[in-house]
Amino acid sequence: MQQYTARGVHGQTVEVLAQRILTGQLPEGAILDLTALQSEFDVSLTVLREALRVLAAKGLVDARPKRGTFVRPRSAWSLLDGDVLRWQFARSPGPGLFDDLHELRSIVEPGAASLAASRATEADLAALDAALEDMAAAGSDPLAAVAADLAFHRALLAATHNELIQRMEVVIETGLAERDRMVHGTDGPSDPVPSHKAVVDGIRRHNPAQAARAMRKLLDQAIEDVARLERNHLEDRQD
Repeated sequence: MQQYTARGVHGQTVEVLAQRILTGQLPEGAILDLTALQSEFDVSLTVLREALRVLAAKGLVDARPKRGTFVRPRSAWSLLDGDVLRWQFARSPGPGLFDDLHELRSIVEPGAASLAASRATEADLAALDAALEDMAAAGSDPLAAVAADLAFHRALLAATHNELIQRMEVVIETGLAERDRMVHGTDGPSDPVPSHKAVVDGIRRHNPAQAARAMRKLLDQAIEDVARLERNHLEDRQD
């Protein structure tokens, strides 16, 4: 599904309503008072309805005759949608969201590394090598580090040459970007290059087991980086 780019009052309306739904300020089943919202946001009814169409496309709201516009049950939300993920991370996600992301990556990425070891072309390897070079060059620049990490995982999924696995890019990248911004925005994780290079080595040697094993080790390090960050935050609160 195409991600939504927020612009102007329309974009702000979408963002605010999404946050209210995700935080439970607008609970499941709540009927939206369009007249009150139109007055609160100082927008036209057309702008408000366009914003609600965006949220409806993501499963957050729906409209029925005689009932009006209402918040759908969480079970109907498109939780794998890139925007819904981004909105969840934007509201100070708890460890549960990162745990879910790690479990998803643990299922998808070792298998992707294994497939890439069997299918990667020279162009795929070049893309992975370029991401490694950018990762090494990023140094202490958090934005460059995040960009290089995302490029690596994007190249990994592309190297599977499986269109369905490649579609996981939006899910993995959205969560990974938020995780990276947290980790790289502090005192930084351990040097990411060796663990990522180990994955590429397995792919280059056309060794699926080696590539998958290296990816599992990389993911273990990623969860440790988040755990370390959480420990540091807990210590800071206790001081």
